[in-house]
Amino acid sequence: MADSSFDIVNKIDRQEIDNALNQAAREISQRYDFKNTGTSIEWRGEMGAEIRSNADERAKAALDVFKDKLIKRGVSLKTLEAGEPEQSGKETKINIAFTEGISQEQAKKLGKLIRDDGPKGVKVQIQGDELRVSSKSRDALQAVQQLVRESDLDFATQFVNYR
Repeated sequence: MADSSFDIVNKIDRQEIDNALNQAAREISQRYDFKNTGTSIEWRGEMGAEIRSNADERAKAALDVFKDKLIKRGVSLKTLEAGEPEQSGKETKINIAFTEGISQEQAKKLGKLIRDDGPKGVKVQIQGDELRVSSKSRDALQAVQQLVRESDLDFATQFVNYR
């Protein structure tokens, strides 16, 4: 019997993030506590966003609104990297970046976790920014998925290409 396998990846759904950003912008424009504060949120580049406001507290509150919308749309907050509020003239900016892919260091950490705590007979290969997990037993692969879901990683993971 041939080996079964799946890939562990960290991919973000740009459409879901775009929807969350649009919902947050709409809520910010309509909420009473954001009136006359000049607060806005918009895309900056391909994988980044920017929040602008005239006060640090309002910028942080807008970031919280955006995070709530991301959670409701099923996007992991582990892909979001928000900077500290920066003063720029009379307004405050918060730069937001979205990270994608699994770095070599993260892949090695994940591979070690699977080898140490996972079922026997499971093979792990690093392939670029993905991690391929293979085994003869599909039950072992499901146990690995459960192990990865339950472990407290500092990056988001998804399972794709289940064969």
